[in-house]
Amino acid sequence: MSPVKTGIQITRHCATENRDSSGLPGRACPDSLSFWTYVSRRHSKRLSHPRSAVKILEGCVTIQDMQRETACDLSIVIVSWNVWPLLQRCLTSIERATSPDKTDLRRFPICAQRGDAEGAAQGVGQQVYALSFATLEVIVVDNASQDETPQRVREHFPWVRVLASEKNLGFTGGNNFGFAASRGHFVYFLNPDTELVPTPHQSTTSPARETSAHSLTALYCAILADPSIGVIGPQLRYANGALQPSARRFPTPLTGFFESTWLGRAWSSNPWARAMLMADLPPERRSDVDWVVGAAMLCRREALEAVTTAKGPFDEDFFMYSEEMDLCRRIKAKGWRVVYEPVAVVLHHEGKSSEQVSTQRHIRFNASKVHYWRKWFGAGWAEALRRYLLFEYVLQIGVEWIKLRLGHKPALRRSRIEAYQAVLRSGLRLQR
Repeated sequence: MSPVKTGIQITRHCATENRDSSGLPGRACPDSLSFWTYVSRRHSKRLSHPRSAVKILEGCVTIQDMQRETACDLSIVIVSWNVWPLLQRCLTSIERATSPDKTDLRRFPICAQRGDAEGAAQGVGQQVYALSFATLEVIVVDNASQDETPQRVREHFPWVRVLASEKNLGFTGGNNFGFAASRGHFVYFLNPDTELVPTPHQSTTSPARETSAHSLTALYCAILADPSIGVIGPQLRYANGALQPSARRFPTPLTGFFESTWLGRAWSSNPWARAMLMADLPPERRSDVDWVVGAAMLCRREALEAVTTAKGPFDEDFFMYSEEMDLCRRIKAKGWRVVYEPVAVVLHHEGKSSEQVSTQRHIRFNASKVHYWRKWFGAGWAEALRRYLLFEYVLQIGVEWIKLRLGHKPALRRSRIEAYQAVLRSGLRLQR
């Protein structure tokens, strides 16, 4: 059979009817097979991305090699686009929190609960937490960066699996690709502009908190200990240490008009935005929530698979923005809990990928917002929100024009007018 023309070539195949590490039976297949085809079959999903758009940079591997790969406890998936300096800091923080295990896996300490036999004999219900380890893999999906990110990751972090796309799949498409290639029982979706840090000192009786010296361990132990949790998110902080609220309630139809809008800024204490941002929740209190900010979101694979479509768990109509709100809504609808765990702290240098193209950031953010409204509240509310948001940009163009006429920073004013006009031309409709 002629070779499949893809980014990587799988040259051989084991035709025995055994089971691979994913638990799926091995099947006979052609002598040549693309990695993308393998991933598609392994997860029994018809993935939509063109195979030719993906390259695997670790070199040629065989189906036998993949079948010998063992499952791991945790997969960290990072989608990156032209942010190598921040990605390097993110991967360095993971490297410091873990140690080499074997091949491309690493491990990190956890505390496994066991009964205290002596205490039980004395009628004391004491529990002892013994040090154990969990294994993890790190997958970086590079969305056609122009800063040589794939090569640099391979050079500085050879234990990281790099999936390089020849086109920008978006945040959702990249995460779906990384999820399809992952092996972990849990999947931790991390932004490349995040850093995992040691947990601050906590005065608490929670066993997970008492025994967790690092945010990675704390978050993992929290979801591992409670099988009802489908998604868990840490406390986010800016680089300067300031709190970045990340616990959320689902919006109501009116929230869209009062959150991240002129109305919202003019009336910052409005009840709709405050409710969605959970302004009433003390930042140090662990709580069930509706959704968590997707910069750092640890998910149970079973919960993700419960909502996975042909493309993956993320709805790729959200190129970026609002995708985590939609994902958590679908996961909660399946009966899983979403939890905010403040003992785990993650630094977040917010918006470093999207700020590279500010015009597209305006369009993507608001178009995704309108799409969410259409999906969950109906076409009428979505159209009303779309028209209102476009009206705000008309007003902003007027304000910038007045400032330009007054001679105030003319280059900035012209740039903003051009960007806002591009938003109006987009109509805030979905684009890929």
